[in-house]
Amino acid sequence: MFEAAELGQKVSKREFDAIAPELRVEMVELQQAMRKSDFPVIVLFAGVDGAGKSESVNLLNEWMDPRWLKTQAYDRPSDEERERPKFWRYWRDMPSEDQIALFLSAWYTDPLLDRVYGRIGRAKLDARLQRIVQFERTLADEGALILKFWMHLGRKAQKERLKTLEKDPIRHWQVTDKDWKNYKLYDKFVETAERIIMQTSAGRAPWKIVEGADERFRSLTVLTTLRDAIREHMARRAAEAKMQADLGRRRKSQKTAAGTNEDAAAGDVGAENGEGENGGAFMPASILSSLDLSQRIDRKPYERELTRLRARLHQAYGKARVQGVSSVLVFEGWDAAGKGGAIRRTTSALDGRDYRVIPIAAPTDEERSHHYLWRFWRHLSRAGRFTIFDRSWYGRVLVERVEGFIPPPVWRRAYREINEFESELVGHGINVVKFWLHIDKDEQEKRFLRRQDIPYKAWKLTDEDWRNREKWDDYERAVNEMIERTSTLAAPWTLVEANDKKFARLKVMRTVCERLELTLS
Repeated sequence: MFEAAELGQKVSKREFDAIAPELRVEMVELQQAMRKSDFPVIVLFAGVDGAGKSESVNLLNEWMDPRWLKTQAYDRPSDEERERPKFWRYWRDMPSEDQIALFLSAWYTDPLLDRVYGRIGRAKLDARLQRIVQFERTLADEGALILKFWMHLGRKAQKERLKTLEKDPIRHWQVTDKDWKNYKLYDKFVETAERIIMQTSAGRAPWKIVEGADERFRSLTVLTTLRDAIREHMARRAAEAKMQADLGRRRKSQKTAAGTNEDAAAGDVGAENGEGENGGAFMPASILSSLDLSQRIDRKPYERELTRLRARLHQAYGKARVQGVSSVLVFEGWDAAGKGGAIRRTTSALDGRDYRVIPIAAPTDEERSHHYLWRFWRHLSRAGRFTIFDRSWYGRVLVERVEGFIPPPVWRRAYREINEFESELVGHGINVVKFWLHIDKDEQEKRFLRRQDIPYKAWKLTDEDWRNREKWDDYERAVNEMIERTSTLAAPWTLVEANDKKFARLKVMRTVCERLELTLS
């Protein structure tokens, strides 16, 4: 695999100087054009020690405007990073849509070193590479351009480079005992690198192997590859946007031609929401419709059980704090279903220093400029704490789907992305508990009307709440599919019969206790 990167390819100073001025202008102009783009660029440098990874990053920072470049280099994870899933620190550092991010010693470094030094076997390496493929696919599917450069040197060339750097009065610090230790395992590094590249060089996140012996050849290869990839990605995104716009106009024209016929309208709703041939007019028996919403509890037994559950949860929370077990609680449900009340009863058993309630509304400008999962990843707490989401990433397959904010292919792939996200959390030992609080339409209307008459609750009721009721059936279809496709063994949904708030609050607290106790050792 690496033979072509050991040919001794060179570029003379005269050749480089003839190309460099125009290329530098092109890179700056391309970066300015990117400021109006709708995608980030993620550039990852890996490879042989001394092959020019940091030099390539420095060159890009020199040639381009550093205000829209984001350089990230990683060492051993800090205590804060170790207490969160492995990919947390990479998600935290993801660029916004107008940025180019340059990553050094990133997500490939640990699997490579762990395999070379015998800390993991081949099967474990492959499993970790599969998680990386999922991570990169999630970014690429949302529009990110991912470029991965493997900077290579042959064994002899690497030895010469390390010796040269050791003698350099400015850069000698770059060579450490670790580099020479790695050099002694050169063949093992190359063997592992081949496996990594073969398994992770996907069509939308390809590797580019770069011969690093000649600085000018290496620089031109990196620069021109990056330039051409950004240009092609811009053209592809523009073509895709035009195709979507044309499709939207055709659908609008078809709807207009259909007139006001009710059957046609029902069919259009189903098509927009990605339903099958029967469209949105047919409502089969659903998971939600099977719930017994008549379940209730009287006040006195409620108060006794609430007191008991608070004590039980407080005890479990104390053990979780000591053992470093984090919990992520997700609350979804109909407007006025009682999410806030259930959250308040739950947090009453916790210390305010050890939990955060994250209310999720429409994304901010900063959040919109990143992958939709970015704002959830960055809120994950340290070990032993609770992160409570009042609405969550499931907005992708609920509000964004039903309201038509994203096309069907986008929300359909979100099921996979969400399952992978939650699997990553559970794999790190986080206790993930998800609630759907369910009420019927009549109960919701009663609660809306009561809110109007209570001054400290009136602010909760908006015109949008009333408007959403008109799409109740669409939302119910979306909720049922969400539950079917994202209730996994690792992160199952708990459906809460919430027509009676007291019954719902007890079920929520009891479930949190049970799930947390199962997680504790």
